[in-house]
Amino acid sequence: MMEQEHIPQPIRSDGAGTVDKGPRDVIRDKQNPDMMVPPVTDSGLIPNLRFSFSDTHMQLNQGGWSREITVRELPIATTLAGVNMSLTPGGVRELHWHQQAEWSYMLLGHARITAVDQNGRNFIADIGPGDLWYFPPGIPHSIQGLEDGCEFLLVFDDGHFSDLNTLSISDWFAHTPKDVLSANFGVPADAFNHIPSLQVYIYQDKVPGAIETQKVQSPYGIIPQTFKHRLLAQPPIKTPGGSVRIVDSSNFPISKTIAAALVEIEPGAMRELHWHPNNDEWQYYLTGQGRMTVFAGNGAARTFDYRAGDVGYVPFAFGHYIQNTGTQSLWFLEMFKSARFEDVSLNQWMALTPAELVQSNLNAGPELMGALRKEKWPVVKYPGYSYYPK
Repeated sequence: MMEQEHIPQPIRSDGAGTVDKGPRDVIRDKQNPDMMVPPVTDSGLIPNLRFSFSDTHMQLNQGGWSREITVRELPIATTLAGVNMSLTPGGVRELHWHQQAEWSYMLLGHARITAVDQNGRNFIADIGPGDLWYFPPGIPHSIQGLEDGCEFLLVFDDGHFSDLNTLSISDWFAHTPKDVLSANFGVPADAFNHIPSLQVYIYQDKVPGAIETQKVQSPYGIIPQTFKHRLLAQPPIKTPGGSVRIVDSSNFPISKTIAAALVEIEPGAMRELHWHPNNDEWQYYLTGQGRMTVFAGNGAARTFDYRAGDVGYVPFAFGHYIQNTGTQSLWFLEMFKSARFEDVSLNQWMALTPAELVQSNLNAGPELMGALRKEKWPVVKYPGYSYYPK
């Protein structure tokens, strides 16, 4: 006889709670164990800090799809918005521009991006897994899937942004009288008889040729600061339990409004207790599963569970940590509306403060005081003190 599937119940080990006998989504409950049975240290009223791309509307086009998480889906996330997009081989995100800056991380496959700046200097590059691009506000650009297609994350520096409300070349043409187009380009009005009547957004085209065949020589040259950065090729900061790659305007100069870190947390490890002194944090989970507790002060703390494809959010300066609760490495992106990546380590702060003061403040014994580190370890793992799923 097969063993009956374990059904989680909202009952804590100390006996608090009781069985849920009503209608429920058991799959959801299993995915969110720390929502169903919160740690006893959780308290107060912290708003929702998690939303999954799996719960968003899909915009389907010939040539690809997109879905987004904005303040509409996650009201707390006012500083940044995210779009998950996929393009077929040859699929094109049409020529367009935004009022917001665009930062992107290539998840899989390859794409070709093009752009022209306000001085007539152009840019074309091929993007692969782990690569970034950044386009400042107002810079016109395009994205096209190469032979294997692509999927990527787009991040914009305004939580109210929607990718379906951008400035597109087809949309502008469709809403400009043909005689005006004729006068602007110096060609007969009937040259515009077949232009799209609506915004194209994403469309199917053939796979472009080798990048050398696509080069367009500008009399003004190429842009002086590259729009591309190879984040995964960047040497990581390695610590026991994982790694961190930081990218901001210090090593990707064009990226003046979005800073980020690519974080790896191995099984049993955690992103240490810390906070960010410059802005809210917008997260995207790439692989694995984990849990994050956010501390808001005044006795308020709440724990959330995250899986690949989820977005997390931490308001400015709130303390938090992230544990790997799975059996594979947890990879995620931390992003900030800022020119620089900044974080404050709780451990390092305590180590660099007079020991007598820390000791008296926390009634801390010599064991804790002797373990404090003056060097920052963004990810930590100590033998015998690690979490592993039961």
